[in-house]
Amino acid sequence: MTSTIAQHVAGVDPRTDEEVRVAVFRAFATYGRAPSCAELAQAAGGSLAVAKISLHRLAEDHHLVLDECEHIVLAHPFASIPLGFSVMGAKTLWWGGCAWDSFALPHLVPAEPEVLVSTRCPGCAEPHAIVVNREAPPAGDQVAHFLVPVGHMWDDVVHTCANQRIFCGEACVEAWLAETGGDKGHVMDLTTLWNLASRWYEGRLDRGYRRRDPKTASDYFAGAGLTGPFWGS
Repeated sequence: MTSTIAQHVAGVDPRTDEEVRVAVFRAFATYGRAPSCAELAQAAGGSLAVAKISLHRLAEDHHLVLDECEHIVLAHPFASIPLGFSVMGAKTLWWGGCAWDSFALPHLVPAEPEVLVSTRCPGCAEPHAIVVNREAPPAGDQVAHFLVPVGHMWDDVVHTCANQRIFCGEACVEAWLAETGGDKGHVMDLTTLWNLASRWYEGRLDRGYRRRDPKTASDYFAGAGLTGPFWGS
């Protein structure tokens, strides 16, 4: 945060933060992009400077991620940069931030109950196109591999998201790890990925949304069948 921003943080009404947060998420949900400067200013009572202060506060609270130019890079499950996935709905095309976020989009966006998630296997470059809806998990033998454990996901969240990918199967995961020199993280099938994504971002487009604390997050993961040290339990 710049010193100028820091000097003004204390003077921003928390209600403005919430209006800016909602504007960010609704712009991504509706248009597949971050809000414009005009849209941000409108959410902050007409002041872009105040909106930018709110953006920094929201980033500090892990509601979104900013780059060095104050551009919104991530507002989970939305992204403004390519990280290995595109998600096509009936009306909107998004960058999918990761496997988790791509599968979450039809559950969060009311007007898009079904999407086409497109990606390539990092292990062999095989293309995959998976229809994901909010009714039932998609069929398929693909697996998702998450490299970074939950306790460290926000250490470098862009790196974390870039390494939550869909592979043809575990053989491709192993080949990719051998090539990149990484340690194996957590591998799950598409049903588990769908269960993880289905309610994780529930309410994020509405005012009054609150992020889960570690205990409720751990309980949620367990309900999706994800337990153990990787998942903070």
